[in-house]
Amino acid sequence: MMCSLAVFPPPLAAGHTHTLMEQHNELQASDPQVDLPSPQFTRDTLKGHSRAESSSKSAFLDQRDTLWRRSAGAWRDAGLYGLLDQITNSADEVPRCVSVGSSCLLALLRWSSSFHGSLFPHLTLSSDEMVAEFSQMLDWSDSAVRSFSWHPHTDKFAVALLDDSIKIYKPHSSTAPTLKHRCQRSVCALQWKPLCGSALAVACQSCLLIWHVDPASLSTRPSSGCAQVLSHPGHSPITSIAWSPTGSLLVSASPVDTAMMVWDVAAESCVPLRRVGGGGVTFLSWSPDGSRLLAATPSALFRVWETRMWTCERWPCLKGSCQSACWSPDGACLLLSIQGERLIYALSFSDLTGGPKAATVVADLSETSFPGPEGDLTVGGEVCSLSWDPRGERLAVLLKGDAQSTDHPSVIAVFKTRCSPAFELLPCGFVMGEAGAEPRFMQFHPHFQHGALLTVCWSDGRITHVPFYFSSAGLSDSQRPAALSTADRSISRLYTEDLH
Repeated sequence: MMCSLAVFPPPLAAGHTHTLMEQHNELQASDPQVDLPSPQFTRDTLKGHSRAESSSKSAFLDQRDTLWRRSAGAWRDAGLYGLLDQITNSADEVPRCVSVGSSCLLALLRWSSSFHGSLFPHLTLSSDEMVAEFSQMLDWSDSAVRSFSWHPHTDKFAVALLDDSIKIYKPHSSTAPTLKHRCQRSVCALQWKPLCGSALAVACQSCLLIWHVDPASLSTRPSSGCAQVLSHPGHSPITSIAWSPTGSLLVSASPVDTAMMVWDVAAESCVPLRRVGGGGVTFLSWSPDGSRLLAATPSALFRVWETRMWTCERWPCLKGSCQSACWSPDGACLLLSIQGERLIYALSFSDLTGGPKAATVVADLSETSFPGPEGDLTVGGEVCSLSWDPRGERLAVLLKGDAQSTDHPSVIAVFKTRCSPAFELLPCGFVMGEAGAEPRFMQFHPHFQHGALLTVCWSDGRITHVPFYFSSAGLSDSQRPAALSTADRSISRLYTEDLH
């Protein structure tokens, strides 16, 4: 049966969210006693960059560099477009025929880019606008917190901030290491490497950074030499990254590049997985068992790759682009939301392996009003992001409110879920902010022992933790990720075969 907000219990009164928790199958105000850091950041204390790096780069260029070196740098930064622009602007250093040919080809590329932009409007956006459009952080441009990531195995998390710094927090520690790098601009996503205590992948405007920070180090400012810089021409800005469940492969995506890049981080090399159509890749999500990888595009098309032979299924049946998605713990069910819609769709393995080419609607999150002491409160709207707890028993859904109305804030709707014997969604309650604060991002703790723990980043810069205490039915041995070795078995295949 399809679930809706009309069957949810009314939201709690404002002012109780900082002590919100689930007990006895309902959300209530109580002391959660969660011993985890809860930092707060304000825009006033975080100074963002006043101008793009590219606007001042020319002032520091060594004009004595040869055309070859300048051209190599232009190719690295902007691909073929940058190379042709450099040659065209250096007419006195190249033969006339080369200069004229570059100018004509550049004009042709600009015309084709304009035509391509009419088909894919997102290509007309600036890099920062593109990051804001496809980030999982609601209202990314105005948020003090730009991204958040729990470590998959320990009680520590990383937070990317407005000033392009990253802070790492863990319990009972008086120091919070700060990561800064000259290439660390417009951070859109963070993800810790599985089965590793020190590697953090960072999706940036112009590249992919891999930080290696010793967990035992007491340094509060690791050197930029601790970071690998990975880049590929035409593959920026990067808006999504995903480690394979074993940490052996890292995949990155950019809205301007139709190819996903599958990285061998140790070798600092990548293999492009390219398919025609879609206009780029905006969001990635690897199934917990490692057997499948979701790749969303800016258009009404997404793909589900199987990682054994690296073939994919196209899903062009929905009206808009895929906004967010999450997998069940056993990888058998995929939930996804569509940009601009108020619905949650579900796909199952039976669908992916030859079933009907249609997704099932499992929840309608259209606006619903609840009476309150100060008038009706409206909740519901566009589904911005989804997060499923590792036990598969709580689903958090971030719903966008109406910025012009104080009676229709952004909220998090939490569902109780069950995958076996049949998929089921049941209402649990709403997580709302204090006066003037709205949720911007959420992620479940990967190994909370007493149920589920939802971490929420708020519009006022706070980061809080909402516990859900319940007795878990647990996963059977057959549901545990025994198929993680699938990705390992495919590594040699991936890097020895042509996957274009």
